Amino acid sequence: MRKFTLPLAAGALVALPGLALAQEAEGLTAQHTQYILTSLLFLVGGFLVFWMAAGFAMLEAGLVRSKNVTMQLTKNMALFSLAAIMYWLVGFNLMYPGDAWIIPGLVGTFAPTVLEPVGLEGTETALDYASVGSDFFFQLMFCATTASIVSGTLAERIKLWPFLIFVVVLTGIIYPIEASWQWGGGWLSEMGFSDFAGSTLVHAAGGFAALAGAIILGPRIGKYKDGRTVPMPGSNLALATLGTFILWLGWFGFNGGSQLAMGTIGDMADISRIFANTNMAAAAGAVTALILTQVMFKKPDLTMILNGALAGLVSITAEPLAPSLFQSLIIGAVGGGIVVFAVPFLDKLKIDDVVGAIPVHLIAGFWGTFIVAWTNSDASYVTQIIGFAAIGGFVFVVSFIGFAILKAVVGIRVSEEDEINGLDMAELGMEAYPEFKAS
Repeated sequence: MRKFTLPLAAGALVALPGLALAQEAEGLTAQHTQYILTSLLFLVGGFLVFWMAAGFAMLEAGLVRSKNVTMQLTKNMALFSLAAIMYWLVGFNLMYPGDAWIIPGLVGTFAPTVLEPVGLEGTETALDYASVGSDFFFQLMFCATTASIVSGTLAERIKLWPFLIFVVVLTGIIYPIEASWQWGGGWLSEMGFSDFAGSTLVHAAGGFAALAGAIILGPRIGKYKDGRTVPMPGSNLALATLGTFILWLGWFGFNGGSQLAMGTIGDMADISRIFANTNMAAAAGAVTALILTQVMFKKPDLTMILNGALAGLVSITAEPLAPSLFQSLIIGAVGGGIVVFAVPFLDKLKIDDVVGAIPVHLIAGFWGTFIVAWTNSDASYVTQIIGFAAIGGFVFVVSFIGFAILKAVVGIRVSEEDEINGLDMAELGMEAYPEFKAS
């Protein structure tokens, strides 16, 4: 963590002679400006990423059947709120332990987050590169995003409370530990692994947790019958499209804020470059899915196009700064192609992923992480694979064990009758569309 000391007391400069006073004041003004602008970047980036919570909620509400919409909305409200509490309670310091590692490079410290004193006035204190509150707020949004990925995959058959118990573990323990290995200065960071904004640390991690849950849960009733996959269309593609555009918007904060500095013209130029590359990758992913579905299925598939855009975004997230716009187009296009081929492949394996989160976040996350070495000369393909495998293995194994324990102790799947009737009425006693009969 970068630190510099900024004297804040009003009289701290009075004793300095003329020239030295001017130089000191100029230096402090520049440092204060960097602190203010970087904190602002975190806050603006953070509330853009927060908006992604609405994007996931709308995407999932549109892609599940009408009898399960209220359940998905409830899960998304609850998981974000639980993530906020758990990240304060243990997650932030577990992810950013500084020098307080319990196991150096592997496990940080378990302690609640503490903010600076109100005002920071009248004292001389060592300030970080941004305020603790802004840093905490920004990083929390990434933590919550990881849980949102799991929600969509396991839709339409998982019980509410066991899912939320898993969210507590994921956001409070699993995600902070694996993220600390890179962003907290842990062993992967020392090895040279590179993941700018979280293709692996956030997206693939959520995908691995979702994969573990899908295997333990099994597919929805009637999804695979007589060797074929039975389509189960979503209830509202307008909502799913709205959710995708909201996620696309939020991604500018996700990637742009990960520049982690906004105090110089170089930082601002880099942030604008990140925005442009992020947008290009999303567009390329959507267009690739549009063309491929037309060629393969004779008609474009909107759900594939939506996920193609998201896969393009995931693919560029590991390195949105270094590529040119053309390289970003290639990276995003491959991500969009991955979705078109990976969704039916998972169906062949009888892994039921309701919203396509595993292809989008896990498989495209691997592609984005691996291809970092193409545009970033400081990365290596071997190190990128090692980092992905280490994080994926850790998250999958711990998540699998967690879901298996929940299944054995409290049960995680609703009854056959409740699944057929819909989780909205069975689990919550209310419907999203009460004037229509549930499909």
